[in-house]
Amino acid sequence: MSGKAAPLKVGKKLIIGHDGWGPLALALVIGTIGGFVFNWLKMPLAWMLGPCVFCTIAAFFGLRIGMKVRLRQGMIIILGVLLGSGFTPDLVQRLGEWAVSLCVLTGMTMTGATLCYVWLRVFTGWDRVTCYFASMPGGLNDMTIMGGALGGDERAIALAHALRILTVVLTIPIWYRLVTGAQTSVLTMVHGPTSNDWKDYAVLVACGIVGATAGRLLRLPASFMMGPMIVSAIAHLGGLTNSQPPGVLVAAAQIVVGAGIGCRFVGANFDKLHKEMAASIGAAILLIACAVGFAEITFLLTGLNFDATVLSYAPGGFAEMSLIGLALGIEIAMVATHHLFRLFLIIITGPLAFRFLLRQGP
Repeated sequence: MSGKAAPLKVGKKLIIGHDGWGPLALALVIGTIGGFVFNWLKMPLAWMLGPCVFCTIAAFFGLRIGMKVRLRQGMIIILGVLLGSGFTPDLVQRLGEWAVSLCVLTGMTMTGATLCYVWLRVFTGWDRVTCYFASMPGGLNDMTIMGGALGGDERAIALAHALRILTVVLTIPIWYRLVTGAQTSVLTMVHGPTSNDWKDYAVLVACGIVGATAGRLLRLPASFMMGPMIVSAIAHLGGLTNSQPPGVLVAAAQIVVGAGIGCRFVGANFDKLHKEMAASIGAAILLIACAVGFAEITFLLTGLNFDATVLSYAPGGFAEMSLIGLALGIEIAMVATHHLFRLFLIIITGPLAFRFLLRQGP
């Protein structure tokens, strides 16, 4: 591969993949083509899944693609506002119903992380710190930063998490497409001419700005999505608006998010990393199996919708899983609440568990 790449950038870095406007434009063009192709194939979440697949392939073929983190963050804000519009007034009553599910999710998170840690130790040459933070079922940026600070290999951790997200994003929508025939899209929520007036647009813009600012100030995990989502949910629950962002913005946001996933594989040499990549994909499949198994337990205990529980437990990224929930018509409040809970659980307890468990070893 020619040129200087910035592979698998995370954290406070401003570029994913190659730097410059040319690589960004190429990634967006490739992603848009992928979106049109997957939409033509009637795939669920076509406008994110298509760019994700096409840009991943482009990265492995050595094309100079890149994504600006600030652009991705801006589009994530739009998706956060959209997700907040899916919260309904019965959310408070539903929180009680999810108590058992959240407890089971805690057990699933610990079980999945343990299995993945053992798997990665056996099938990779990574050290204990790297395997530990690579095995966490969430928090790509946070786990990579923490793992690097504690002596782990940042590139390996980022690779494992990027492959986890890619595997989940490809597996779950395609499964629903092939097994249940699901063909829905996030755009069905905002399809056709919008009835928003200037007040609706003002509220939506305010939700994005206030939410992103508050999320950053409060240092919330996934702040550019969580903050706008919470403020948007409050606005919708309070009756300030019942509108959603325009469909064209939602499609553009999905293209950027999907292309950003693919750009994480810039610089990843399959010939040299095939063993580590295969092991990371295997770890992701282990986590998916855990999600399905523990979702079955939750279904037997509570009677909650099985598909919604699987998606709530699925080890994908917060943004990606929430979008899949929207695309499949699954209750977004449940999915978002569970993923937020797991993200907080991992970020708060992950480093503490590392210090007590692994630092005590030889």
